[in-house]
Amino acid sequence: MNSSATPLADLAARYWHFLCYEMPLTAIQAGEPVSDPVLFRESETDHSRRCRKAEAFLTELKGIDLISLHTQDRATHQLLRFEIENILSFYTLAAHHRPSLFPNGPALLTSHFANTSSIADNDSAQRFVDRLATVPAYLNDLRESLQAGYEEGHRYPKLVLDCAAGSIRAALAGPVETLPWAGPFKRSVVSGRDSIRRSHERTLALMRNELLPAYEAFAGFLQGPLAVGARDSVACSEAPLGQQLYSVLARSFTTTDLQPQAIHKLGLEEVDRLEDEMAVVAANAGYHGDLAGYRQFLASNAFIAPSKDVLREQIEILSKRIDKCIPAFFGRIPRITYGVESWTETVAERMPPAYAQVNPADGTAPGIYWITSLPGRFPNYLHLPFTLHEAWPGHLMHIALMQELENLPAFRRYGGTRYTACIEGWALYCEGLGVDMGLYQAPHQHYGRLEGEIWRAIRLVVDTGIHWQGWDRERAIAYMTQYLAQPRATIEAEVDRYVCWPGQALAYQIGNLKFRDLRRRAELRLADRFNIRTFHDMLISAGGVTLPVLDALMEEWMNYQTQTKIK
Repeated sequence: MNSSATPLADLAARYWHFLCYEMPLTAIQAGEPVSDPVLFRESETDHSRRCRKAEAFLTELKGIDLISLHTQDRATHQLLRFEIENILSFYTLAAHHRPSLFPNGPALLTSHFANTSSIADNDSAQRFVDRLATVPAYLNDLRESLQAGYEEGHRYPKLVLDCAAGSIRAALAGPVETLPWAGPFKRSVVSGRDSIRRSHERTLALMRNELLPAYEAFAGFLQGPLAVGARDSVACSEAPLGQQLYSVLARSFTTTDLQPQAIHKLGLEEVDRLEDEMAVVAANAGYHGDLAGYRQFLASNAFIAPSKDVLREQIEILSKRIDKCIPAFFGRIPRITYGVESWTETVAERMPPAYAQVNPADGTAPGIYWITSLPGRFPNYLHLPFTLHEAWPGHLMHIALMQELENLPAFRRYGGTRYTACIEGWALYCEGLGVDMGLYQAPHQHYGRLEGEIWRAIRLVVDTGIHWQGWDRERAIAYMTQYLAQPRATIEAEVDRYVCWPGQALAYQIGNLKFRDLRRRAELRLADRFNIRTFHDMLISAGGVTLPVLDALMEEWMNYQTQTKIK
């Protein structure tokens, strides 16, 4: 029987069409045709419909025997179940009445849409404007959901509302012509055509008269009616059903059944391990027994670029140096490219030092490695690990290669970012891969790699500390300050991110440990037959998956390799 005609393949295809309708931005990013201009479906009716459809999908999936399936089909079955059960779990807890508002909030999402959009002809120009015109209705739906949560007794921490409103206003700062939503026309190679110019003018008018006022009104709602009675405390678990929600968030982001207390303990152990390694690096740099002194030295201006332009040029040069190493470690390289861009200072105030904007799957725009325009937030001892993480061979390369996996069902090929532990774990593994590439040479570079990893281990402690153990913001800041050479402003921004986005920070180190464990096991079992290029290609060929599914796929590959070599 043709695999495309199997009940599982049919269900996977229908599930992908369901995702494309319910989450249009996912479809647009994947290059799928979209029948209407809507970018987001976030009304109460939308969430209720999604839940009913998910229940039907789950019933159908349970009727397909998992045991009889071959390896990749078994993985597809398990991933469908994971995703569908997530939809149902979040709906049961009315998570759409308390959505994450920062950093992955409405301004960032629509900016991402604009930054990855291309204007090639009149049709694409009209389509872009029509889609942008639906954003005010989306903000209204989001507002109604938030109001419903408020009436149910949910109160956001005041910090979350301030961060969310501040990020929106930062995104609106400046002349309309310079804002992301005008960007596709500025980048277009056909911008001189009269029809394109008219669409550009329509977009600017839409921004002035509808989009920006809608965003400003939404920010006002966050800091106005929604802020009445807002909490000074910051734990997700203090809200109604908060502990249940945090447990579901932890499971969703880590893709494991690890409980918050076990994650906290793992984080403490990892911090201890990494600090011991950092002490060795400090000793090699002449700071024997004085790791704190070495951190203080690294915090000096000697490691800070003199301007945002110099910083961007340094990162561009480093990116090209890394590219040279890629073929020795990977058999497959993406067909798409990427570039480096700087945020405005206003946006950078509330963002991390670096961020990956993935290319659209249709290849109409490159990936973008965004970096801060505040050099003090990005000292040069962090340049290597962050660039390996965000650009190649990290996020921008990883996801670009996933988009080319034509043998996988579409929901796996284009849905990798729903598997945070896999995506972030790979990128953090790539930071360590720089050692194999011979890129880390000076002590401060080795320290930077370890600081990058201990930073992610700290997240296990701080995220669970805040949302499970009731830490306040100052305790979290103080804990991070003990182990990082980062300025206080950077640490504060990190803690605010963990407060605003519960559970997401847990994915990185848990995923990293899984990738490193898989490599150790493969090297041990295959010995001198181990090939790093083949190993990496197999990891990436899995697509975005849960960590248990990744383990099972790689275990079967190792078994096959061992048996084949013996024969």
